[in-house]
Amino acid sequence: MVTMGSPSLPYTDSIRVRFSDTDAQGHLYFANYLVYADEVAGFYMESLGLNAMNPQQAPCFIFTVNINCDYVGECKAYDNVTVGVGYTRLGTSSAELAFLLQLTDDTILARGSLTQVFVDKESRNPMPIPGSFREAIIRCQPELA
Repeated sequence: MVTMGSPSLPYTDSIRVRFSDTDAQGHLYFANYLVYADEVAGFYMESLGLNAMNPQQAPCFIFTVNINCDYVGECKAYDNVTVGVGYTRLGTSSAELAFLLQLTDDTILARGSLTQVFVDKESRNPMPIPGSFREAIIRCQPELA
């Protein structure tokens, strides 16, 4: 479990930075920090039973409506990055998820959050977070109950 200040980030995964993910200055292109966070968030959602990676099978769409990121450290090609994610807020139809990227020596690279809105697939209007998904989040992160 990765911690970022006070909220716990119960799900982690590692990513090896590909050379093609870097920019002309030789470090991870700034937008790819967000790609890494979003990818691991999707894996976390899958582990909680929401098939977010396959929209045809998911009970709803999930729109990311806001992203915040503080870039703290430099990451280069072939570095191994640990990405931690966890929910920090559950609303009726939206949720906030925190993320932290760090090197294997615990050097912090970036931290931030993204806001998700759960949307009906047909009307594309906000809908309540699916009950089974909300329950799975709370089982994993009881502080959100």
